[in-house]
Amino acid sequence: MLRRTLLAASRSPRLRQLIVSAPQTRSIVESYVAGETADDAVRVTRALRAAGLLVTLDYLGEDTTDEAQAAAVVDEYVKLLAKLSADGLTHGGAAEVSVKPTAVGLTLDAALARENIAQIAAAAREAGTTVTLDAEHYEAIEPTLRIAAGLRNEFPDLGCVIQACLRRSAADCQSLAGHGTRVRLCKGAYSEPDTVAYRARGDVDLAYARCLKVLMNGSGYPMMATHDPRLIEITGSLAMLTGRSEDSFEYQMLYGIRPGEQRRLANTGARMRVYVPYGGDWYGYLVRRLAERPRNLAFFVRSLRSKN
Repeated sequence: MLRRTLLAASRSPRLRQLIVSAPQTRSIVESYVAGETADDAVRVTRALRAAGLLVTLDYLGEDTTDEAQAAAVVDEYVKLLAKLSADGLTHGGAAEVSVKPTAVGLTLDAALARENIAQIAAAAREAGTTVTLDAEHYEAIEPTLRIAAGLRNEFPDLGCVIQACLRRSAADCQSLAGHGTRVRLCKGAYSEPDTVAYRARGDVDLAYARCLKVLMNGSGYPMMATHDPRLIEITGSLAMLTGRSEDSFEYQMLYGIRPGEQRRLANTGARMRVYVPYGGDWYGYLVRRLAERPRNLAFFVRSLRSKN
């Protein structure tokens, strides 16, 4: 119930205004969001790389309403990639980018989104790194996977995200694993109906474990996006059982969540990537992260009160 309430809050303009305008919010947001500019993103990436962590950067923004807005998002990613490359942060894919297809025009025209994603992927290739297409609401899943499949010949390292909570995801993982694709597996942060998604926490965890097994037994590059200690342990066990080397898969966690565990994994020799968002449109992202881990809500509320 709390998760559903938080997901509804992520779409509330009135609550958005209340939280965004609160003067004490900024210092808390900085714990989960790198900042508002590409320079902020590079600064945080530099610090994470110095700690031995890999990075994926997401320029926050969804619900693009016109082609000019989509073009502006593309320009931002191209600029970011150039800055990361100039700073020596992209070698071997150490710092990559995550792109939401709706932010580059998917809801306007799938062909436009494909063209824009190709432009970002070309800039990433020039910078020596990769792109991962982020997960979004259910209606965006199929067109996103079609775009990724259509661009795979030109950009074979173009990754995509699968949400384990969706009932279709085990089949999607089976298909993608067979193609040798880079796949980020997450639990899912969008509220979907029972007809297309598992809603109970236990069911989602079991679905994640099933998808995880498929990916680890496949020929692709699995990226396990989870903070769940049980699933992290299962990933390590599957790596040993399948004979995977440490450089053939990676763990991923959100910026600001379990940083000690992130460093611990990196110190074992595992590839540990931190998902780092930046940009001014942070409200929806932050509330969905609270919905994924409702225990963070108590921390957020305590932090707000402590600033009064």
